[in-house]
Amino acid sequence: MLRRQGIGFALAWALAAAAFAQEPAPLEVMGFSGSSNWPLFVAQDKGFFARHGVQVRLSSAPNSVVQLTSLIEGKLDIAMTAIDNVIAYQEGQGEVEVKTKPDLMAFLGVNNGGRFNLMVLPEVRRHADLRGRELAVDALTTGYAFVLMEMLRKGGLQPGEYKLVSAGGSRTRYEGLREKKFAGTLLNSPYDLISEAAGFNRLASSGEVIGRYQGSVGAARRGWAAANEARLVGYIRGYVAAVDWLYDPANKAEAVAILAKRLERLKPDEAERTYEELLHPAHGNLLRRAAIDLEGVRTVLALRSEYGRPRKTLTDPARYYDPRYYDKALRP
Repeated sequence: MLRRQGIGFALAWALAAAAFAQEPAPLEVMGFSGSSNWPLFVAQDKGFFARHGVQVRLSSAPNSVVQLTSLIEGKLDIAMTAIDNVIAYQEGQGEVEVKTKPDLMAFLGVNNGGRFNLMVLPEVRRHADLRGRELAVDALTTGYAFVLMEMLRKGGLQPGEYKLVSAGGSRTRYEGLREKKFAGTLLNSPYDLISEAAGFNRLASSGEVIGRYQGSVGAARRGWAAANEARLVGYIRGYVAAVDWLYDPANKAEAVAILAKRLERLKPDEAERTYEELLHPAHGNLLRRAAIDLEGVRTVLALRSEYGRPRKTLTDPARYYDPRYYDKALRP
């Protein structure tokens, strides 16, 4: 009798252990509010992450300082962030000093960075109208601040002829522009569309001025990635599956519905336009198969070499990108 009870207990324990082992592994992920999270929304809603053994807990970053310091300190597993942020903190050029030595790398690409628009007050019609005015960025020395500075330089304005102010992520900057707290800011989808519909002007596009530029990436700590390879590979597989699903025209209606559900301020027509701009078959902003554009990374390095402080000459994308997890994830 006791032997049968022991066998029964052992069997129940084994079944419970097996069920526990099959539970999706949790991942703490932080991104910025906006349509760049579309693959994350899809991978969660369609079960792509769960299919590959991970459960993503997605939080919204108020600004890049909170996001990057949280990642460096191990409070996050993954940050969906500008690769410029990764490079800046690795090179000691971050917006703030950090107590822990950064150990960051990018492992997949999100967007090509050519989709930022300089949105300005209705009375601003040309770059010269911004002389002496304040323009908002997320952080003064990281992210897309140098993209904005280069766009202004090519529009005839030199540093010192305007003032940059730190205002946080896209949603916060959109709200500040709407309240006319500053004269302009770079916005991506959907906030550029929303602000344009509200009467603000689109003065310039980063894609037209800068060209190829690697924008957001998935980033993690190298030490964490090495210790959690299976979780990271599962995350990449789920993410790539979502990007592939988004680019399938047969899924357009459901994709738009998912985005509209997650971004409550987005109107149906704005969701449609976002689809056309981010997922156009020829010039979609989301990187197909989430593959990093190394030539675009070189543009980031060139701008950081020009504007970053302390000044450094940066040329090698491989210092900030580790392809081994992506390559393993895409193997059959």
